[in-house]
Amino acid sequence: MTTVKDWRGVAAEDTDQADLTDKVSLLLKERSRRLFVDLLRPHKRILWFLVAAVLIENAARLSVPYLVKEGIDKGIPPLRAGEGAETLLTIVAVLLGAVVVQAITRQAFLMLAGRIGQEVLVTLRRRMFGHFQKLSPAFHDDYTSGRVISRQTSDIDAIYELLETGFDGLITAFLTLFGTAILLLVLDLELGLVALLCFPFLWLLTRWFRRESARAYRRTRETVAVVIVHFVETIGGMRAVQAFRREGRNQQIFEDVNDDYRAANERAFRLVGMFMPGIKLIGNVTIAVVLIYGAHLAYHGEVTVGVLAAFLLYLRQFFEPMQEISQFYNTFQSASAALEKLSGVLEEEPSVPEPADPTPLPSAAGDLRFEQVSFSYVEGRPVLPNLDLHVPAGQTVALVGTTGAGKTTLAKLVARFYDPTSGRVTVDGIDLRQVSDADLRRAVVMVTQENFLFNGTVADNIRFGKPDATDAEVVEAARAIGAHGFITALPDGYSTDVANRGGRLSAGQRQLVAFARAFLADPAVLILDEATSSLDVPSERLVQRALRTILAERTAIIIAHRLSTVEIADRVLVLEHGRIIEDGAPDDLIASGSGQFSTLHTAWVDSLA
Repeated sequence: MTTVKDWRGVAAEDTDQADLTDKVSLLLKERSRRLFVDLLRPHKRILWFLVAAVLIENAARLSVPYLVKEGIDKGIPPLRAGEGAETLLTIVAVLLGAVVVQAITRQAFLMLAGRIGQEVLVTLRRRMFGHFQKLSPAFHDDYTSGRVISRQTSDIDAIYELLETGFDGLITAFLTLFGTAILLLVLDLELGLVALLCFPFLWLLTRWFRRESARAYRRTRETVAVVIVHFVETIGGMRAVQAFRREGRNQQIFEDVNDDYRAANERAFRLVGMFMPGIKLIGNVTIAVVLIYGAHLAYHGEVTVGVLAAFLLYLRQFFEPMQEISQFYNTFQSASAALEKLSGVLEEEPSVPEPADPTPLPSAAGDLRFEQVSFSYVEGRPVLPNLDLHVPAGQTVALVGTTGAGKTTLAKLVARFYDPTSGRVTVDGIDLRQVSDADLRRAVVMVTQENFLFNGTVADNIRFGKPDATDAEVVEAARAIGAHGFITALPDGYSTDVANRGGRLSAGQRQLVAFARAFLADPAVLILDEATSSLDVPSERLVQRALRTILAERTAIIIAHRLSTVEIADRVLVLEHGRIIEDGAPDDLIASGSGQFSTLHTAWVDSLA
C-alpha cells in the first residue's frame, strides 16, 4: 500500500517541488476518497434509496415553474372567457400534488441520511480508537496526545457536519442546475441560450473558489490541531507549568497559535465573502437580461407570458443552488482536510506488527534469550550492539548502569514495544515476532515508574490486567502484595474512586495497586522499570516486601537506580553503552571489591551512614 512516506524517495530525484506537491496532494485525495467510500459501502442499499428520493423530490420541484407556465398560458385565458375552470383546477391540483411529494420525499431523505451519518461516525470513531490502540509505542512517542484528541474530536466533527448538512444540498443543487438548464432550452431555445451565457463566468468563479478554498480549509484543520495540542499539553502538565511559573509564556504561545487559527478561518471566510456575492451578482444580472430580452420577445408575440414567468422562476431556482454549493464546498473542504488526516492515521502500520501465522504460546515458562540483538532508535546510532544474553526461567535479573546505557531499551524489547534491528529475542525458544499479541501480553507484563491508574475504583484498576477476575481474586491479589490494609482504610474500600491518574492515592499506594494488578495478571515474565525510583523510604519498604511476593517463581527483569531494590535479584547485569560489562550475583560482584557495581554499592552504603 502506498503511503506519503513513499514519496520521500521522489523528493531526492525530482527537483520540481511543485510537481512533488501535486503528487502528494493527489495521493492524499485518493486516500481520503478510499476511506470515505469504505465507510459508506455497508449502506449502499439505503444510499440507492436516498438517490431515488432525491430524484423524485427534485423532479417534483422542477415541475412547479412548468405547471405555473401551463396555468398562465392554458388556464387563465379560457377563464377570462368564462371557460376552462376545470383545466385550471387540474393544473392547481397537480401543482399541490408536486409540492406534497416534494415534502414527503424530503422528510424521508433527511431521516435516512441522518441515520446513515450517525452510523458512519460511530464506525469511524470505533475504527480510530481501535487503530490508535494497535499502533506501536514508537508511533505514540512521536504523535502527541493533543493530536490524537484533535483526530477524534474536531476532525470527526467536520465529517459529521458534511454528512448532516452537505450531501443532500449538493445532490439537489446539481440536479437543479442541470435540470433547470435543460428545461430552459426546452421552453425556448433562444431565450435559454441567453440565460446560459452566464455559465463561463460561473465556471471561472467556481474554479477559483475551489482551488483557493482547498488550501484555506486545509490550513484551518492544521491550525486547530496545534491549538488543541498546546491546550492538552498545558492542562496535562499543569503542575510543572505552575511550578516553573510558565503560565505567562504558555499563555503567549496559546495566543500565537490561536491567532494563527483565527487568521486561517478569516482567510476561509473572506473567500466565501467574495464567492457568494459574486454568484448573486451574476444571477441578478442574468435575470435582468432575461427579463428585458424576454419582455421584448413577449411584446412581439415570440414567447408567451407563461414561458417568461417560468423562465424567471427557473432562473431563481438555478442560482439558489449556487449558494448551497458554495456552503457545501466550505463544509466539504473542511471535511476533506479532516479525512486526509484521519486516513493518514488509519494507514499507519504498527512498527511491531501482529504475526500472520503466530506460534502458540499457551503457557510460557519465561526462558528469555537475546541472540546477537542490535537495536537503534535512529539509524546509524546503535543503542544495543550485538547483545547476547540468556535469562533462565524463574531468575530475577537486575539491570544497572548510567542513564542511556540501554537498560530500558532492553526491557522494551522483551515487552516487544520495539523489534530488534537485527538478531532476535525469544521466550521459551520462540521469536517474539512469531508470538501473537494476546499470548505475549499474557506472558510478559511491564510495570513502570509512572504506575498509571485509570479513572475508576481501586478494584477496577487492580482488575485491569484480568478483566474477568472476581472480587475475591482482587482481594487475594491485594493481600499478597500487602495493599489490602491501606485499601480497606480508604473511605469506600475497594470501591473508592482513585480520581484522575490516581490522585487520591500516594505514590507508594499507586505502586502497590500497580503491583497487585501485575500479580493478578500472573505473567511468566515481569519487567519493573524504575518501579521504586519516586518513593520515599517508608513507601519503598512496603514495595520491597511486595516485590518479594510478586517475583516469586517467575522470570523478572528489574531496572533500578536504588541498590536496595537490586539486592533481591539473583543476578546483576551492569550495562555500559548497550554492552554487558559485569554479570554475576550481587554478593559476588560486591565481594570482588572492584568493578562498577561494587563502586556503586560502596557509595550507596556511605550515603546511608
